[in-house]
Amino acid sequence: MRVGFIGLGVMGRPMALNLLRAGTPLVVWNRTHARCAPLRDAGAEVAGSPAGVFERADTVLLMLADESAVDAVLARGTPAFAARVAGRTVVHMGTTSPEYSAGLEQAVRAAGGAYAEVPVSGSRVPAEQGQLVAMLAGDDSALASVRPLLGPLCRESFGCGPVPNALLMKLAVNLFLITQVTGFTEAFHFAERHGLDRARFLDVLDAGPMASAVSRMKAPKLLARDFTVQAAAEDVLKNNRLIAEAARGRGVASPLLDVCHTLFQETVAGGYGGEDMVAVLRALEARTADARGEPAAGVGAHPDDDAAGCP
Repeated sequence: MRVGFIGLGVMGRPMALNLLRAGTPLVVWNRTHARCAPLRDAGAEVAGSPAGVFERADTVLLMLADESAVDAVLARGTPAFAARVAGRTVVHMGTTSPEYSAGLEQAVRAAGGAYAEVPVSGSRVPAEQGQLVAMLAGDDSALASVRPLLGPLCRESFGCGPVPNALLMKLAVNLFLITQVTGFTEAFHFAERHGLDRARFLDVLDAGPMASAVSRMKAPKLLARDFTVQAAAEDVLKNNRLIAEAARGRGVASPLLDVCHTLFQETVAGGYGGEDMVAVLRALEARTADARGEPAAGVGAHPDDDAAGCP
């Protein structure tokens, strides 16, 4: 039996390709059918529907955008749900609320299936390089069929206990990521607006103790105003909301996250949700322009950009 993979977006497509390159026979499906073409070319079988994936696979990996997408491919809430998941292992790899995942585990197990919660930390480039970090939650029997599949995808995997602890771990990691990248972008904006050499600022940062794999990935993008997506601003906003909801549910203060939430809301509202998360620079630039009383030019207009050079 083949392994199933549903969801071939920014993260899912390179993950599925890495499984194929490692010799894993795959059957795949994606709502936008054209995204299946690279997988077909690499040797995957392309199913005509989600049901076709479950018919041909014992273990099905889901890398989907949100809860409604997961429910749709599982036919949850319909008689087809039980037939789809019974006797199979459903591997939820996307980022949803912990409460949703806990409920989904109960539903899958009640229908005779097994469930593993396996969110990953990393963006497009680590996904392409097979350098993601996986967090696993679920019964040992469910995870046993999943662990061998993670080698081509991840450089490390960590057991987190029962569902939904893996998603809670992912949210904690993402809280640090969001505040880190936002702070880095604000520091870049500060240096730039004081007339400092932007490349020299990044060199100084990279030579010091604050340097990280994240700063080294995002620095060239900021310097070049390259907003091509690695982790989309709209996805960051979704993650921010999930973290904030989890924090409120436990009465946990999250003041830095709340500021970031507002900035990413402004970025997405400006029409830049599909750009990389460093596009939060656009919201910072818009706030600076407002504070200076400069003419409004939309989120992200930069005083040194001409019409041809704006990304």
